[in-house]
Amino acid sequence: MPSLFEQHTANDILQRIVKLQPDSARQWGKMSAAQMMAHVRYVLELATGDKTEKPTFMMKLMGPMIKKVIMGDKPFKQGLPTGPNFIMKEEKDFETEKSQLINTYHRFIENGTAAAEGRKHPIMGKLSAQEWGFSQWKHFDHHLKQFGV
Repeated sequence: MPSLFEQHTANDILQRIVKLQPDSARQWGKMSAAQMMAHVRYVLELATGDKTEKPTFMMKLMGPMIKKVIMGDKPFKQGLPTGPNFIMKEEKDFETEKSQLINTYHRFIENGTAAAEGRKHPIMGKLSAQEWGFSQWKHFDHHLKQFGV
Protein backbone atom coordinates (compact mmCIF):
# COMPACT_ATOMS: atom_id res chain seq x y z
CA MET A 1 0.00 0.00 0.00
CA PRO A 2 1.46 3.40 -0.95
CA SER A 3 1.87 5.86 1.89
CA LEU A 4 2.75 9.52 2.17
CA PHE A 5 5.24 8.39 4.79
CA GLU A 6 7.31 6.78 2.00
CA GLN A 7 9.73 9.34 0.58
CA HIS A 8 9.27 8.48 -3.12
CA THR A 9 5.47 8.43 -2.80
CA ALA A 10 5.44 11.75 -0.95
CA ASN A 11 7.73 13.30 -3.57
CA ASP A 12 5.51 12.05 -6.40
CA ILE A 13 2.38 13.59 -4.89
CA LEU A 14 4.19 16.87 -4.17
CA GLN A 15 5.41 17.09 -7.79
CA ARG A 16 1.83 16.58 -8.96
CA ILE A 17 0.55 19.33 -6.63
CA VAL A 18 3.19 21.71 -7.98
CA LYS A 19 1.96 21.01 -11.54
CA LEU A 20 -1.52 22.30 -10.73
CA GLN A 21 -2.36 25.61 -12.40
CA PRO A 22 -5.26 28.04 -11.87
CA ASP A 23 -6.70 26.94 -15.22
CA SER A 24 -6.27 23.19 -14.63
CA ALA A 25 -9.49 21.72 -15.98
CA ARG A 26 -11.41 19.23 -13.89
CA GLN A 27 -12.21 15.91 -15.48
CA TRP A 28 -15.26 15.40 -13.25
CA GLY A 29 -16.98 16.99 -10.26
CA LYS A 30 -17.80 20.60 -9.41
CA MET A 31 -14.74 21.96 -7.60
CA SER A 32 -12.22 24.32 -9.12
CA ALA A 33 -8.53 23.49 -8.63
CA ALA A 34 -8.37 26.02 -5.77
CA GLN A 35 -11.44 24.51 -4.07
CA MET A 36 -9.97 21.03 -4.47
CA MET A 37 -6.74 22.09 -2.78
CA ALA A 38 -8.73 23.61 0.10
CA HIS A 39 -10.70 20.36 0.34
CA VAL A 40 -7.68 18.03 0.46
CA ARG A 41 -5.94 20.38 2.91
CA TYR A 42 -8.98 20.30 5.21
CA VAL A 43 -8.94 16.50 5.18
CA LEU A 44 -5.16 16.47 5.69
CA GLU A 45 -5.61 18.75 8.71
CA LEU A 46 -7.65 15.97 10.30
CA ALA A 47 -4.54 13.81 9.97
CA THR A 48 -2.26 16.45 11.51
CA GLY A 49 -4.70 17.17 14.33
CA ASP A 50 -5.11 20.80 13.24
CA LYS A 51 -8.82 20.17 12.61
CA THR A 52 -11.35 17.97 14.31
CA GLU A 53 -14.83 16.92 13.27
CA LYS A 54 -17.49 15.66 15.61
CA PRO A 55 -18.94 12.54 14.02
CA THR A 56 -22.66 12.48 13.43
CA PHE A 57 -24.73 9.43 14.23
CA MET A 58 -24.81 8.60 10.51
CA MET A 59 -21.02 8.93 10.24
CA LYS A 60 -20.59 6.48 13.11
CA LEU A 61 -23.08 4.10 11.56
CA MET A 62 -21.46 4.22 8.12
CA GLY A 63 -17.88 4.23 9.48
CA PRO A 64 -17.00 0.55 8.99
CA MET A 65 -18.34 0.53 5.42
CA ILE A 66 -16.58 3.77 4.55
CA LYS A 67 -13.32 2.52 6.05
CA LYS A 68 -13.52 -0.60 3.90
CA VAL A 69 -13.85 1.55 0.75
CA ILE A 70 -11.14 4.00 1.77
CA MET A 71 -8.65 1.34 2.79
CA GLY A 72 -9.46 -0.93 -0.15
CA ASP A 73 -7.29 -1.48 -3.22
CA LYS A 74 -9.70 0.09 -5.68
CA PRO A 75 -9.35 3.80 -6.54
CA PHE A 76 -12.19 6.07 -5.52
CA LYS A 77 -14.93 6.36 -8.11
CA GLN A 78 -15.33 9.59 -10.02
CA GLY A 79 -18.15 11.68 -8.60
CA LEU A 80 -18.11 9.93 -5.23
CA PRO A 81 -20.23 12.05 -2.84
CA THR A 82 -18.40 14.39 -0.48
CA GLY A 83 -19.43 14.85 3.12
CA PRO A 84 -21.18 18.21 3.61
CA ASN A 85 -18.50 19.49 6.02
CA PHE A 86 -15.83 18.88 3.39
CA ILE A 87 -17.48 20.67 0.47
CA MET A 88 -15.78 23.93 -0.46
CA LYS A 89 -18.63 26.08 -1.76
CA GLU A 90 -16.98 29.48 -1.92
CA GLU A 91 -14.34 30.26 -4.51
CA LYS A 92 -10.75 30.21 -3.24
CA ASP A 93 -7.58 32.03 -4.20
CA PHE A 94 -5.45 29.54 -6.12
CA GLU A 95 -1.99 30.68 -4.98
CA THR A 96 -3.04 30.99 -1.34
CA GLU A 97 -4.57 27.51 -1.35
CA LYS A 98 -1.58 25.98 -3.08
CA SER A 99 0.84 27.53 -0.59
CA GLN A 100 -1.25 26.48 2.42
CA LEU A 101 -1.67 22.97 1.04
CA ILE A 102 2.06 22.52 0.48
CA ASN A 103 2.82 23.81 4.00
CA THR A 104 0.30 21.44 5.58
CA TYR A 105 1.55 18.59 3.39
CA HIS A 106 5.14 19.11 4.58
CA ARG A 107 3.98 19.33 8.21
CA PHE A 108 2.08 16.03 7.94
CA ILE A 109 5.14 14.26 6.54
CA GLU A 110 7.61 15.92 8.92
CA ASN A 111 5.44 15.04 11.93
CA GLY A 112 5.97 11.44 10.89
CA THR A 113 4.39 8.16 11.77
CA ALA A 114 4.65 8.64 15.54
CA ALA A 115 2.34 11.67 15.39
CA ALA A 116 -0.15 9.88 13.14
CA GLU A 117 -0.24 6.57 15.00
CA GLY A 118 -3.58 6.14 16.75
CA ARG A 119 -4.94 9.56 15.73
CA LYS A 120 -8.72 9.46 15.57
CA HIS A 121 -10.50 9.93 12.25
CA PRO A 122 -14.05 11.33 12.58
CA ILE A 123 -15.57 8.51 10.55
CA MET A 124 -13.16 5.58 10.76
CA GLY A 125 -12.03 5.92 14.39
CA LYS A 126 -8.42 5.37 15.44
CA LEU A 127 -6.08 4.72 12.53
CA SER A 128 -2.57 3.42 12.39
CA ALA A 129 0.13 5.57 10.82
CA GLN A 130 0.08 3.23 7.80
CA GLU A 131 -3.67 3.77 7.42
CA TRP A 132 -3.27 7.55 7.66
CA GLY A 133 -0.43 7.54 5.13
CA PHE A 134 -2.34 5.34 2.71
CA SER A 135 -5.70 7.08 3.03
CA GLN A 136 -4.12 10.48 2.49
CA TRP A 137 -2.19 9.21 -0.53
CA LYS A 138 -5.38 7.73 -2.00
CA HIS A 139 -7.31 10.95 -1.43
CA PHE A 140 -4.60 13.09 -3.04
CA ASP A 141 -4.23 10.67 -5.95
CA HIS A 142 -7.98 10.77 -6.60
CA HIS A 143 -8.22 14.56 -6.66
CA LEU A 144 -5.00 15.12 -8.59
CA LYS A 145 -6.31 12.75 -11.27
CA GLN A 146 -9.51 14.79 -11.20
CA PHE A 147 -7.39 17.69 -12.54
CA GLY A 148 -5.28 15.63 -14.92
CA VAL A 149 -2.05 15.63 -12.92
